[in-house]
Order: sequence, then C-alpha cells, then structure tokens
Amino acid sequence: MRTTAQLRSGDIIKERRENTLAEFKLRIDGMHCGSCVRRVSQALATTDGVVVDEVHVGGAKVTSSLEPPPIENMLASIAKAGFTAHLDS
Repeated sequence: MRTTAQLRSGDIIKERRENTLAEFKLRIDGMHCGSCVRRVSQALATTDGVVVDEVHVGGAKVTSSLEPPPIENMLASIAKAGFTAHLDS
C-alpha cells in the first residue's frame, strides 16, 4: 500500500471505494441548482465514513467505509444544509 503522499486524488478515491462496506443512493428533496448541489456535497463530505461518489439535482450516490453505514448522520448533515433526504430504494 502506498502512503497518502504517493497517491493522487483519483487514487485515494479508488482506494476508498475498494474498502467500501455499503453503497447506496439518496433522494434529496429541494435541490434545484448548482449551489444546492455544492451545499449537499459539502454536507456529505464532512460526514465521517462517507465517500461522496456523485451528487446531482434530486439525488446522491454515496459509499460508506463504516459498518453500519452512518445513514442517520448523513441525513442529519443534509438536514443541517437545509434539505430533506430519503434512502432511494
């Protein structure tokens, strides 16, 4: 395994995904523009154990490196950013 100093940004994301325990999608109500997407992305990025794969208007794809996944923490972070989120089945 390489040290973080030896890894490029894309390598770090790939390595995190390889160590993923759960992957899921969230439906996020109220996102309608790029600013909203940035706010949700930042909220998810600050949640321990979460790797943000993709955030787009209406939803997000995230992975968790923790077991169990910190779903309640993610939903709380998104709510703090001013949005409501639900697990997308």
